[in-house]
Amino acid sequence: MSDYVNRAGLQIASALADFIETKALPGTGVEAEALWQGLADILARYVPINRALLAKRDDLQAKIDAWHKANPGPIADMAAYQAFLRDIGYLVAEPAPFTIGTQNVDAEIATMAGPQLVVPSLNDRFVLNAANARWGSLYDALYGTDVLDAPAARPGGYDTARGEAVIAYARNFLDSAVPLASGSWTDWDGGDLTLADTSVPIIRRGNDILLRHNGLGVEIVIDREHPVGKTDKAGIADVILEAALTTIIDLEDSVAAVDADDKVAAYTNWLGLMRGDLTASFEKGGTTMIRALEDDREWDEELLHGRSVMFVRNVGHLMTNPAVRLPDGSEAPEGILDALFTSLCAMHDLLGLGKYKNSRAGSIYIVKPKQHGPEECGFTNDLFDAVEDLLGLARHTIKVGVMDEERRTSANLAACIYAVKDRIVFINTGFLDRTGDEMHTAMQAGPMIRKADMKSSSWITAYEARNVQIGLACGLSGKAQIGKGMWAAPDMMKDMMAQKIGHPKSGANTAWVPSPTAATLHAMHYHMVDVFEVQKELASKQTPALDALLTIPAAPRGHNWSAEEVAQELENNAQGILGYVVRWIDQGIGCSKVPDIHDIGLMEDRATLRISSQHIANWLLHGVCTSGQVDAAFEKMAAKVDAQNAGDPLYEKLEGNSIALKAARALVYDGVAQPSGYTEPLLHKFRLEKKAIA
Repeated sequence: MSDYVNRAGLQIASALADFIETKALPGTGVEAEALWQGLADILARYVPINRALLAKRDDLQAKIDAWHKANPGPIADMAAYQAFLRDIGYLVAEPAPFTIGTQNVDAEIATMAGPQLVVPSLNDRFVLNAANARWGSLYDALYGTDVLDAPAARPGGYDTARGEAVIAYARNFLDSAVPLASGSWTDWDGGDLTLADTSVPIIRRGNDILLRHNGLGVEIVIDREHPVGKTDKAGIADVILEAALTTIIDLEDSVAAVDADDKVAAYTNWLGLMRGDLTASFEKGGTTMIRALEDDREWDEELLHGRSVMFVRNVGHLMTNPAVRLPDGSEAPEGILDALFTSLCAMHDLLGLGKYKNSRAGSIYIVKPKQHGPEECGFTNDLFDAVEDLLGLARHTIKVGVMDEERRTSANLAACIYAVKDRIVFINTGFLDRTGDEMHTAMQAGPMIRKADMKSSSWITAYEARNVQIGLACGLSGKAQIGKGMWAAPDMMKDMMAQKIGHPKSGANTAWVPSPTAATLHAMHYHMVDVFEVQKELASKQTPALDALLTIPAAPRGHNWSAEEVAQELENNAQGILGYVVRWIDQGIGCSKVPDIHDIGLMEDRATLRISSQHIANWLLHGVCTSGQVDAAFEKMAAKVDAQNAGDPLYEKLEGNSIALKAARALVYDGVAQPSGYTEPLLHKFRLEKKAIA
């Protein structure tokens, strides 16, 4: 239970008050009394609006539920369905054509194309690794993954045969991205260097070479004394690629932050990144290692950015947090707290109080998730105005990334962008959360198709294409990111290289990857595809109509799955739920590589949990399965998850009075009643229960 201090009529957890007053405020020019009074004023003004917006979600959902009960099954009359959605205010009028007016945006976001990392804010080592993933060794990425068509490296030191395969692959990449005027990089001996494209400058630093292609740097490290370089005819010891241009430091889906202590830990890491003084220590080979942010990279007179440009993802509008209590004793909306406190921390970057610069354009980058429609985006815009006024920041210093992951936002995307048109720097798609909302919105329509079939459904295709087309129509190209979602399998890089090139080909100038290694590999895709040329070609295309987007993934009426298919679906979902929830509840881990039912490690966060829990809840509601079958699936999969985690000394089995097991079951059995199908309310409830007894 947190201790509280009174500030401006608010009850502030002591740990949070101490962090703000002794660490975040000094140097900003903002006085503590003014900050707390400003927060009290913002809460007094915006909490009622926040609550009204959440009530509107519930009201719309109740009306949609009633409509589906009266019109069960897949949509039979799309025109009538859309008329209904317009009548209740779910669909709004499209704005007249416009172009966003966002200014002062860093090149990494506006005019460059490359990978993006998302990393849990609570893990100091992970956030440093991600921030430092701006540059990555292609040799290392190839040597340690399954990309190569070559035998895996033999244990016991450097495998020469594996190394030769790495070098051959890298030379082929150079031949493709920056070909020589004559011959192949394989044959280059380190002598005179002439490129086929004479407009590409060749910058040298000693023997090393820097080239640029499609706006991205390629460093060729020449070192004839290096174990690799001394066996190479050109002395090439490595090829370093500019990789993760941007990183999202996440306070939302990938963290388990339920109270003041958790929030302070997250804010502390964000402040350390903004000041440039965050470090992390860890043991490696019996030696204590210290990790810190990388320096910028000096090349002749050019200074290359050494770190990703960092966004911070705040939470959405739904959750509250006991870190701050209102005068009536209720918890403050967490999204409002995040808006103020993450911006306050970022002022250290704006004012040059730290070692490095995050935004050289003088902006703060906040990703705002889980917004439902333009009215909620407008609320975010107004809230950011108020934060800017309190902190003395120029209007639109705080930029916003709008995650297109809720159905009402997808259906009204142009209006959502318009609501934040002078501060938007990012839109993206996210299959899992978007599918969770798709199912919850149409929960009463009937049983949904199987989870694996969702990716091939018509609404997904329309959703992905509309996001890009609408973004281009609103002028995001050259001013903001149009992003695509996560590759969740960090050990399956060969498959990623084959499939994820589809993201730049779709016109997206960034896409999420699960690790720094994946960022280095995915960077090659942006050399293979000139995204901004693709965007020019797409600009003249028509945006797919709403009909496909609004086609719900309900199974045909009367469709029956076999008993085996039902059991497979339940077990697949139950295993995923248990594998994620047990770490969230018992250990406070919001994102990690969780083995799936086939023992393939997948990077899981709450979005995965949302779709799995909503799918079982839907099938249970419509009688596809019984509670007995669900219980049997949980029991069987609990044993499997226990076995998968047998090597974890902190693991607690999913048996008896396990709080994690109770949480997993509640997510399914109470799933229909959860707001928008979100998992946060129940996860927070059970995590707080676990912390209380720990």
